[in-house]
Amino acid sequence: MDPRVAEFLLSPWGLLLLGLCIGSFLNVVVHRLPLMLERGWRLESAEMLGVKVDTLEAVTLTRPPSRCPSCGHGISWHQNIPVLSFVWLRGKCAACKKRIAARYPLVEIATGGLFMALGWRFGAIPVVLLWCAFAATLVALAAIDWDTTLLPDNLTLPLLWAGLVASALGWTLPLSDALWGAVAGYLSLWSVYWLFKLTTGKEGMGFGDFKLLAALGAWLGVKMILPIVLAASMLGAVVGLVMKLSGSLREGRYVPFGPFLAGAGLVVLFAGQARVLNWLGW
Repeated sequence: MDPRVAEFLLSPWGLLLLGLCIGSFLNVVVHRLPLMLERGWRLESAEMLGVKVDTLEAVTLTRPPSRCPSCGHGISWHQNIPVLSFVWLRGKCAACKKRIAARYPLVEIATGGLFMALGWRFGAIPVVLLWCAFAATLVALAAIDWDTTLLPDNLTLPLLWAGLVASALGWTLPLSDALWGAVAGYLSLWSVYWLFKLTTGKEGMGFGDFKLLAALGAWLGVKMILPIVLAASMLGAVVGLVMKLSGSLREGRYVPFGPFLAGAGLVVLFAGQARVLNWLGW
């Protein structure tokens, strides 16, 4: 590859374009992965119970082709260009004119913006692509958890193992820091979960939160666990209070913790360990 081409692809502007395209794919992941998991659970339950279930449509990340959820109109390639297609279609389906959710271009813009910021943060070096994958996974996890209160193992566990492998290969943190970060991340929320359950008899969070914080520890290190939890807790409390006061949080429902863990992890990543520890006076 021409060095100039490679340099552009790893530049902030090249990563912006890559992020917009990845963001479009993340929209598919956010929508379809929960459906794929639900279908698998139903089939497994039916098999265990020895009963038959109605034929369930096979859903993968590539099949069936993208279509309007309202009218089933197939989305052609030129109607699926990140951000531009949304603007061109004026936020409406080309066939039935039903409004397209604004979150689709927002996920694309957010992913593109994160990739661009990572380009500035790390420079035009190959390892920046690793951090882009990290950020993209967090975006997908945050959106899925917000929609469904689920943090799928299909994403959290590969993120955890990728962090440990990247560390072992010398691409990110020292391996001991990554390993103890994963251990501390998991056990800290696991301890809070059981303390809350033994005290109140209720479950305050899901096991997916443990795995997500373990993955963040593997990528960002053991010293960043407490700052991540503190930042996520404060942000989650503020958002939950605002939603409750505005009436957008229905009675008996709760705000998932995963999006705030993901957001706090990204804040720590961009701030850098030294700056975060300085903020805390450590």
